[in-house]
Amino acid sequence: MFILFDIGGTKTRITASNGGDAFDTPRILDTPKNYEEGIAAVKNEITEISRGNQIQKIAGGIAGPWDRSANKLMASPNLPGWIGKPLQSDLENAFKTSVYIDNDSAVVGLGEAVFGSGKGARIVAYITVSTGVGGARIVNGRMDEKAIGFEPGHQIVDFDKTVVPQAAGNTLEHYIGGRSVEERMGKKPQEITDPEFWDLMAKILAVGLNNTILHWSPDVVVLGGSMMNKIGIQVEAVERHLTQNLKIFPRIPPIKKSVLGDLGGLYGVLAYLNSQNK
Repeated sequence: MFILFDIGGTKTRITASNGGDAFDTPRILDTPKNYEEGIAAVKNEITEISRGNQIQKIAGGIAGPWDRSANKLMASPNLPGWIGKPLQSDLENAFKTSVYIDNDSAVVGLGEAVFGSGKGARIVAYITVSTGVGGARIVNGRMDEKAIGFEPGHQIVDFDKTVVPQAAGNTLEHYIGGRSVEERMGKKPQEITDPEFWDLMAKILAVGLNNTILHWSPDVVVLGGSMMNKIGIQVEAVERHLTQNLKIFPRIPPIKKSVLGDLGGLYGVLAYLNSQNK
């Protein structure tokens, strides 16, 4: 039995896979902001799911860059109480098995590359625009090597902060991330119906994608996250702006919307486990 988890900034999903081909219906709980409460809840769910069966491995993603040398969360705007905590060793000690953890956006990207919109492509650039902005580069069905992590949301897209002067910073995440938009506009993103606002968000995202495509040179770009919903940034608008920006390449790569939804992280963990068994 394998245990799969996805610890997001607001929700945590935990499930099991017995053969590695699929996973059971996940259990969903609110992610506690306090680490001690969070690790207790995760361990309790794993204990109930495993029902005394031997756990071969535990694997999952968490919201923020994961330091593999220290095996700890380095930073997380949504889970500050989890930063630097011994999540990996706590799970290893509790269940006497190996544990693999990575950034949640990277894990979702792997899921989309193997099971979702990027299936069949050799190099996939996955970008999620949700509470924050994250992403990963997937090559041949595996997460690309990295020294620390992929953080496309923290790229500077406006060096003198003139495009959106009200924003708290000048990174892609400061401009189009859901939390930043809500703070700036005083309402939830899904309550904003002004098409000009969303076209500006699409234009800014296209600038970030232009940079990402130039650096990662993908066969396909997959866009996910809650800010890409019906009320939100439209893929067609992003393509239109990107076509105007990206000139050095003969064409832009296909831009696709993610299809795995809230289960993308668990599919990514499943893809990781399968890659380790080959």
